[in-house]
Amino acid sequence: MGKSALDYDSPASIRAFLEDNKLAMSRRFGQNFLVDRRMRERIIQALDVEAGMRVWEIGPGLGAMTELILEKGALLTAFEIDYGFVRLLERLFSGYDDFSIVEGDMQKTWRTQTAQPDRIFGNLPYNVAFDIITDLLKGGCVPPRMVFTLQKEAARRMTARPGSKDYSAFSVLCASVCDMRILFDIGASAFWPQPRVTSSVVQIVPKDEPVPLDRRRDFFDFVRAAFSSRRKTLRNALYLWARTALPSLEEGEFETLLQKSLEQAGFGVDIRAEVLDPEELFLLYRTLMLAEE
Repeated sequence: MGKSALDYDSPASIRAFLEDNKLAMSRRFGQNFLVDRRMRERIIQALDVEAGMRVWEIGPGLGAMTELILEKGALLTAFEIDYGFVRLLERLFSGYDDFSIVEGDMQKTWRTQTAQPDRIFGNLPYNVAFDIITDLLKGGCVPPRMVFTLQKEAARRMTARPGSKDYSAFSVLCASVCDMRILFDIGASAFWPQPRVTSSVVQIVPKDEPVPLDRRRDFFDFVRAAFSSRRKTLRNALYLWARTALPSLEEGEFETLLQKSLEQAGFGVDIRAEVLDPEELFLLYRTLMLAEE
């Protein structure tokens, strides 16, 4: 069956196509098709793709966005976990020399690619969105632009500022490497099947001076520990982290070091992580690690 047999704007056409190919939607993979062409075009516009660019698409589904990217002359690599969809995508886009597909969990396969992408985009299910983005940032795969469609709640956590209720370890991880902004929301009616939530499209670009790649994994561990309980002060939240990250310090030395480091930065000893911005948290992390080095 050729590409022209599938109308990406029609839930009825998609449903019939799936039935003809003996496939069904998977809740486990969070599959919802964006059937609003105007929204698809807005996402592609935000991605700013030019001919010859290497583009990665996460979770192409049946290829509604794939088609638009290939029409721009990009070199597209799609990562798809659903074997049934992989089989259909290979057939639907067999006429494009610049299309390739990688089967399996994207977090386990993206490192097999020999060339870094110029763009990454995708509609990320809520249950894996944070893991995928964190894995890319930790692994140093941060192209000039990424555009992701996420559940609105997740997008707000990504872009939250210090002191807000949505500010979290994930907010810090993202902001320590990239600048992010929510471009626009997409209502449930733009998808089939319709989700029970509103989605947001987030644009991500690398910072001029991000947390260095060789420090990222350890810093991310530090941040997670710092935010392990919103009711705990940094002194209490970081206690277990220090036992692993700063093994040379004796029992009472870490508290003394932390207090001195906080005072040098102008903070009180009872401060909590959620009021510090990513730059302040990284400065504190570096100060503490210098004692170990």
